[in-house]
Amino acid sequence: MEKLNNSTAWQYKNEEEKTLAEHIIGLERAALDKWFNGDTSGYEQLWSERSFTYFDGAVTERVDDYATIVEFLKTIDGKLFAESYDFRNPRVQIGQDMVVLTYQLFAKTTLIDMEYNCIEVYQKEEDGVWRVIHSTWSFIRPMDKDFSPAKEIV
Repeated sequence: MEKLNNSTAWQYKNEEEKTLAEHIIGLERAALDKWFNGDTSGYEQLWSERSFTYFDGAVTERVDDYATIVEFLKTIDGKLFAESYDFRNPRVQIGQDMVVLTYQLFAKTTLIDMEYNCIEVYQKEEDGVWRVIHSTWSFIRPMDKDFSPAKEIV
């Protein structure tokens, strides 16, 4: 479904870091595959129930908890589709039980044309599963966008 553009400039220190980065990118891609098929459950499962915050270019305030983001996801579930998407230049920066995934996302969807800089902060939770504790989806060069034809999601 998506096109992956890997930057060769980023190098991992060892095979373990490379394997972890591939795992994190795989988690994100699996959630995006569902997302663009109208299924929000991929992100619902990926985002942390214990500790979660979210910024989006279309929302004026930070979402501060999992319950609120799940309610938002319900408004989109079954409504957002795209035939393909472009997942560009993913980079995973690795810390102690935390990683930061950054990438650019492009898609023409049934609701909006998406051109986002995405930041996903993953943390290995107590159960050993990597989940997103913070997500930011910000518009790429919003000053160049015409938002007048934007469709209402709800």
